[in-house]
Amino acid sequence: MSTQVRIVNSGFIRDFFKDFLPNSQAVALAIILVVSFVLIYSLSDLLMPVFVSIVLAFLLEGLITKAEILKMPRLPAVYLVFSVFMACLGFLLFYLMPMVSQQAVELVQHIPEIISRAQTGIMRLPEIYPKWISESKIQQMMFAVQRELLTYGQNVLSISAASVVGLVSVMIYLFLVPMMVFFLLKDKQLLVTWFLQFMPRDRHLTVRVWEEVDMQIGNYVRGKFSEVFILWAVSYVTYAAMGLNYSMLLAVCMGLSVIIPYVGATLVTFPVLAVAYFQWGFGDDEFMYVVIAYSIIQALDGVVLVPILFSEAVNLHAIAIIVAILFFGGLWGFWGVFLAIPLATVVKAVLTAWPRIGDNNLDTNC
Repeated sequence: MSTQVRIVNSGFIRDFFKDFLPNSQAVALAIILVVSFVLIYSLSDLLMPVFVSIVLAFLLEGLITKAEILKMPRLPAVYLVFSVFMACLGFLLFYLMPMVSQQAVELVQHIPEIISRAQTGIMRLPEIYPKWISESKIQQMMFAVQRELLTYGQNVLSISAASVVGLVSVMIYLFLVPMMVFFLLKDKQLLVTWFLQFMPRDRHLTVRVWEEVDMQIGNYVRGKFSEVFILWAVSYVTYAAMGLNYSMLLAVCMGLSVIIPYVGATLVTFPVLAVAYFQWGFGDDEFMYVVIAYSIIQALDGVVLVPILFSEAVNLHAIAIIVAILFFGGLWGFWGVFLAIPLATVVKAVLTAWPRIGDNNLDTNC
């Protein structure tokens, strides 16, 4: 009896793997995916500069490809695109970041004044709505807010005390990442040839998945960087022309907010409206102008910019995007959030290309 049970169990397991891995190409793809995930997850802290370099090289490769389509040799195209990349990096490090840091420091210095004005306005609520809000509840709420701010300040100080190690890491990134990006672009064919020798020969399914992923992720990453830049530039010009305080800081927040779909646009609304309120107040026309300008920018981003930039990108359901952000963000933090949609694209491409039960076309045609 026990022998029959073992035979039935072994047959069930064999049928399960036969259905899940219907041919040798599916086996090869499954092994590649598992090994890649394990290596990336286990070595992400050690090899993060390498992963960042690969992402940047992948982004710049699209520009090099377009230059090659215009009959430019690859090596001059690499030098041209890399020079533009270094110029943008220099602008980011020596102009944009110092200005953003200065405005962030000014904002932090004005936080006590902002809290005082907010407290004055909140303490008037019991007079306006005596039936709904009592003075004791307001005092309890303000005490809780002050306690949370004190805890947050202590955490910031502790992070600042440990920022020396972070500064060293940033310096290493600034040296290693551009160098690796250059060699990844310059020696792309050599590196790809070397890497393919470790791949299984029967990899037609893997190649098909990679071609789809390469197209979709390339469109998404390049479109996302373009969206960040355009939204930052338009926001800065608009806020600076309106005389809004911390315009560069808020514009950078506007640009980075598109990295996290749905959530980012919601989060960036509060600082923009809060700065406008504490600068002018609800009754001033300038505050309403900021609200209108902010609404127009967000509407143009969603209605015009996103369809143009991501017309060729994969269409994922909102629930799939949110789940991907939560899952990959929990694994790899900021980079997991930034790459959540590309990684979700990989999952969708694998599921789309995965052989179905009874499908033997791959074995017969490839």
